[in-house]
Amino acid sequence: MRETFAPILYVMPCEDFEDAVLINNEVSQGLSSSIFTTKPEYIFRWVGAGGADSGICNVNIPTNGAEIGGAFGGEKETGGGRESGSDAWKQYCRRATCTINYSKDLPLAQGIDFS
Repeated sequence: MRETFAPILYVMPCEDFEDAVLINNEVSQGLSSSIFTTKPEYIFRWVGAGGADSGICNVNIPTNGAEIGGAFGGEKETGGGRESGSDAWKQYCRRATCTINYSKDLPLAQGIDFS
């Protein structure tokens, strides 16, 4: 088994929010996950303890990049905490960086523009 470290988009049908979380958490990697929703109740469940089990939890933005001051590191077989970045001393706590995009635009990390 090997992990591909590349930008890959998986789009899968799901029955409801709980099924989406189950599908997301079935994999053995856990660096970054993203959900696209307009429902605030899903946002806070996604980034909470019962939601995505990844180190970086995104809402309405892609999974590429990370905020430079946020905790960086994966869960499960992709890391094991926040061994890099400003929160390295908190590696024994369950934390996640949460970025929420309320606009209808799809901004990239750090303002990158490919046009």
